[in-house]
Amino acid sequence: MLFAIPAIGLPVLGLLVYTHKVLGGENLSKYDRNDPPTFDVPEKPEGIERLNEYLHEAFGMHGQSATATTGWSAKRERFDAAGLARDHDCEFRKDSFEANGVALDGAWTLVGGADPNRRILYLHGGAMTVGSDLSHRPLTYNIAKRTGCAVFAVNYRLMPENSRQATIDDCRAAYEWILDNGPDGAAPAQAVGVAGDSAGGNLTLMVSHWTREAGIKRPDAVVALSPSTDSTISSPSMKGNLHKDLMLTPLLKDVLKAPRSLLLWGLRKTYGFNPSDPVISPIFDDLSDLPPTLLQASASEMLYDDSVRYAAKAKAQGSDVIFQSWDNLPHVWQIFDDYLAEAHDALDEIAAFFKKNGLNG
Repeated sequence: MLFAIPAIGLPVLGLLVYTHKVLGGENLSKYDRNDPPTFDVPEKPEGIERLNEYLHEAFGMHGQSATATTGWSAKRERFDAAGLARDHDCEFRKDSFEANGVALDGAWTLVGGADPNRRILYLHGGAMTVGSDLSHRPLTYNIAKRTGCAVFAVNYRLMPENSRQATIDDCRAAYEWILDNGPDGAAPAQAVGVAGDSAGGNLTLMVSHWTREAGIKRPDAVVALSPSTDSTISSPSMKGNLHKDLMLTPLLKDVLKAPRSLLLWGLRKTYGFNPSDPVISPIFDDLSDLPPTLLQASASEMLYDDSVRYAAKAKAQGSDVIFQSWDNLPHVWQIFDDYLAEAHDALDEIAAFFKKNGLNG
């Protein structure tokens, strides 16, 4: 028997279908995996208690919801101060360029004997609202030291003052720029890589995909640390690890309280894109024919399944994507090399991957 749908119900039904099929995208659960971590970590690794105290002070006590539209200046200052608090035996050389009528700057991280023609673009994390070449010095330094490459961290425009599109445009422009410009001026790159963490990992994968579509030189190697790959926030670990992730919980706990339909529309308004648009959610893209790519994530963080699903889909579509996982570690633990031995282990894996693919300065 067929049941008549009241006329008023048709628009509502259509809206629900649009919300979940278009804004929410395909059901990604088929890419879920429950494999054990690649690297074993003790339940309480050495240094973790001291680090957790720092994370609570930096992100818990001073935490800020992703829905906030003001107050980001203080958090940006704290991020930069953390990067400036340490000494590194390298040069941080400021540089700038113009793209699409916008003046952009950043800094090269150069260790002694660095090869200026083997370059890595670093796209910092910070939910696209905080972070800079200053805040992420520990990561650019460790990558530069281990590879001997010239590492450039670009200061892309941040939200909420700027649009999501602005972050995309700036990162694409920075990639094109380092193809032809090094720390000593204009010169073609012999090899080029892209790396980034968290939101910067999202931008890293976006740039990787974009080079394929744009028909320009593709990266020789791509590294994404705890990347956000799914802007619809559908990964199981987003809620499963909500009470474990000291960095991301303050940022996302209020967002996750919203009903999914409202959440998707809120994200659409914030981003200016459908949340499932492959430009901001790389996992919804065609993941075939990608450059060699390495993902790292901790099974204890909220973004863990973003990496699990991306790697599973990419491998299913024939791409050379390696996924390395740890447990009992915080989001982007690689930046905490002064706390955790596991940070050095992960950084060594990153360097080995870059060198294997031509980034051996």
